[in-house]
Amino acid sequence: MKCACDSCVCIVKTDRAIEKEGKFYCSEACANGHPNGSGCGHSGCDCQN
Repeated sequence: MKCACDSCVCIVKTDRAIEKEGKFYCSEACANGHPNGSGCGHSGCDCQN
């Protein structure tokens, strides 16, 4: 499934995703709303908001 972060293009498996408030994210950065403008760090993804 797609990461719940709107600007992220990552696909995550629910068994490996970070779950927060019923949504699944590919990284802590996405799950926490990109503190300090940090992206998820995955290849090909430029999410930071």
